[in-house]
Amino acid sequence: MTNYPPPTFDTTRPHSARVWNYYLGGKDNFPVDRAHGDRTIAVFPQILDVARASRSFLARAITHLVTEEGVRQFLDVGTGLPVENNTHQVAQRLVPECRVVYVDNDPMVLTHARALLASSPEGVTTYLDSDARNPERILDFAAETLDFTKPIGLMLMSIMGLIPDLDEAYSIVSRLLDALPSGSFMVLEDGSDDRTSEPETRKDLTVDDLNQVTTVGNGYHYRSVAEISRYFDGLELVEPGIVSPPYWRHVPEPGELLAPLESCGVGRKP
Repeated sequence: MTNYPPPTFDTTRPHSARVWNYYLGGKDNFPVDRAHGDRTIAVFPQILDVARASRSFLARAITHLVTEEGVRQFLDVGTGLPVENNTHQVAQRLVPECRVVYVDNDPMVLTHARALLASSPEGVTTYLDSDARNPERILDFAAETLDFTKPIGLMLMSIMGLIPDLDEAYSIVSRLLDALPSGSFMVLEDGSDDRTSEPETRKDLTVDDLNQVTTVGNGYHYRSVAEISRYFDGLELVEPGIVSPPYWRHVPEPGELLAPLESCGVGRKP
């Protein structure tokens, strides 16, 4: 087990990973996170559906990569706090030999390194405390666990919206993808500010309103579907392309609540 430095927590301000953990029913959050989450839920109750739909999409995407594409290793940047159906759990449940590298810079995630490292005996799971803005460090560390001559699944779940500058976000994704071999995949989901026709969407709620109630730290930056699609430039999109998470290889049940303000996709590197 790696000897990590003792983490420090700021319990006076909400943190995005802890608030998201609260949305998913986790216990790894503080009163300030729950208070922030409750304010968001009061204005935008669909945020709970967004969180659940995101986790469900993650599981479906990993299942597709493992069972249909033969991917056996994953680089998950922006891990967040473990709740259930984490990347290594889904992948290693299907193929125990899968190898997973997690990356996050939240100190509370650091305290859960033991849980994240609870790999199957046949596989490997490891964790790097790093910011997404340092792709070189991420890649150097990942190379100690992953074989960069074989396909890798790059997971970027609701992380790029935390990068205020869109050009910087594109640069980070491009650098990570450039290092991956042919046959690798990117799974990306992010907040989309395009309005939807779904009846669950609050028509009187603007993206500016949503940013005000959901802002944590530097805030979350919603992008258009067109802007999110640009992350996949040069990749071969897996059907059904860029869609709202509930529609990615899933047919919503009658009456099933959908997740507005989110777009996702899976792309293959030629």
